[in-house]
Amino acid sequence: MTTLDAAQKGIETFLRQKWRTAVTVTALRPASAGARRLNLLFDAQCAGERLELAATIAANPALQTMPIGVEASNLRFAERARVPAPKLHAVCEDPRFVGGPFFVTGRVEGDTIPRHVLRRVAQRRGLGERMAEQCGAALARLHAAETSDAHPQLKKPAAPIAETLRETRAQIASLLQPSPTFTLAQRWLETARPPEPQRRVVVHGDFRNGNLIVGDDGLRAILDWEVTHLGDPMEDCGWLCQRIWRFRNDALEAGGFGTRDALQRGYREAGGVFDGARFHWWKVMGTLKWGLGLAAQARAHLDGSAPGIVMAASGRRVAEQEYDLLMLLKPEGC
Repeated sequence: MTTLDAAQKGIETFLRQKWRTAVTVTALRPASAGARRLNLLFDAQCAGERLELAATIAANPALQTMPIGVEASNLRFAERARVPAPKLHAVCEDPRFVGGPFFVTGRVEGDTIPRHVLRRVAQRRGLGERMAEQCGAALARLHAAETSDAHPQLKKPAAPIAETLRETRAQIASLLQPSPTFTLAQRWLETARPPEPQRRVVVHGDFRNGNLIVGDDGLRAILDWEVTHLGDPMEDCGWLCQRIWRFRNDALEAGGFGTRDALQRGYREAGGVFDGARFHWWKVMGTLKWGLGLAAQARAHLDGSAPGIVMAASGRRVAEQEYDLLMLLKPEGC
C-alpha cells in the first residue's frame, strides 16, 4: 500500500499531466470508507480554484473485480441516468503514480459509516423514510437507463437467474467445510426460481447501507460501482433489504433506515415495476451470496492471496448468514 506522502505526490503529478496545468494537492487524508481499496480525500488547487476531491485506489490486483476504467464509466452512466453518484474528474490506469490504478471524483459531504447513518436518521424525524423513497427512485432511474449506453465490458448474462444459480452451486462445492444451510438455500432457490427477467437492466450490484453518502437531506450519492452488471432489477432491491445491511435495526427492512413500503413507493413513483415474489427470491439469493462471499474472504486470508484482519474475521460471520437464510426460508407461522 502506498504511503500518504507518496500518494499525494503521485496524484499531484498525474493531475498536472492530465489537466496540463499547475496543480497543488493539499490536505490529503484517508477516508473512513473502504475495506479493500484505499480511499483518499484531498483538495486540489488548480487555476485559482480549490476543488474538493477524492481518489479511489485499487492497490491490490487480487481484490480488483473490474478494470478501474470500466468502474469509472459506471459513474458517468449514473450521472447521465440522473442517479446520485460522485462526479468523475479523471481516471488513471497506470499503477506507477500511486501503486495501482485509480480514479478521482468530486467529494460529497455526508455520512457513509452505517452506524453514523442510522444515528443521523434516529435524530431526524422522517429522514429514514425519505431516504428509502430516494433509494427506490434512484434504483428505478438506474434500471430504466438504456443499457446500450453502458460500458461494453460489463458482465451481460443472457440468463441472470440461471447463471447466478450456477455460480452459487459452484461456490458451495468449493467451500472449505460443508454448510447444510447453504445447500438447503440452494435447493430452495432452484425450486422457487422465477422466470428470467423480460429485460436485463444495469444493476449496481452492491446497493446497501455502507455504500451510500447521507446528509440531513437524505441520499446524496451512491458509492462503489465495481460490481455493476446487467441483470434483474429486483437484485438491487433485495440486496438493500438483507438483514446484515440493517446493522441491528432489524425492524426497518430497507437498510435499517426505512420500510420496504417506502422503498417500493419511491421505486414505483419513479416509473419502476416492483415484483414482490422476485424481490423475495433475490433477497434469499443475496443472503446466500454474501455468506459464500464471507467464506471466500476467509479462504483468501488462509491461502495468503489477501491476508488481513478484515478478511480473516469474515469467516466468523458466515454463521450469521446461515441463520438469516433459515429465518427467510422457514414456513409461515413457525
